[in-house]
Amino acid sequence: MRRKDKEIKEKSTIEKIINEAVVCRIALSDENNPYIVPMNFGYQSNYIYLHSARKGKKIDILKVNNNVCFEVEAQVKVIESENACDWTTSYYSVIGFGKAELIIDDNDEKIKGLNVIMEKYSGNKIHEYSQEKLDKITLIKIYLESISGKKSAL
Repeated sequence: MRRKDKEIKEKSTIEKIINEAVVCRIALSDENNPYIVPMNFGYQSNYIYLHSARKGKKIDILKVNNNVCFEVEAQVKVIESENACDWTTSYYSVIGFGKAELIIDDNDEKIKGLNVIMEKYSGNKIHEYSQEKLDKITLIKIYLESISGKKSAL
């Protein structure tokens, strides 16, 4: 990171930002073409969990190249100024890199990941999922190999 004064190194602070974030953007590479997708997500024990349909561009890309970059942010505020060049943004962000695994047939693993996602948004740890719904989804489980945090706070 170029600006060491903005770097966040404490894992607890990084995890707090991840847990506060509402949207996770995953970046994929389709040969030499970048592809980025905003998604609902859950985080637990160094894994990002994402709910997906069984088919689609991101699934096609991940089957060929499972390298993923992700980004989340929290507490984003635009800071206005009289002078246009003095406008700024206050935020906390996390960027990470990892390897994605597609969970297609393991219902226990799907339920575990879906519960992590649902707990983030609902506050409840346990949910029920019909077999019909489980059969229609793929769970994307990203093992985080590296993460870094950045703050631009006033």
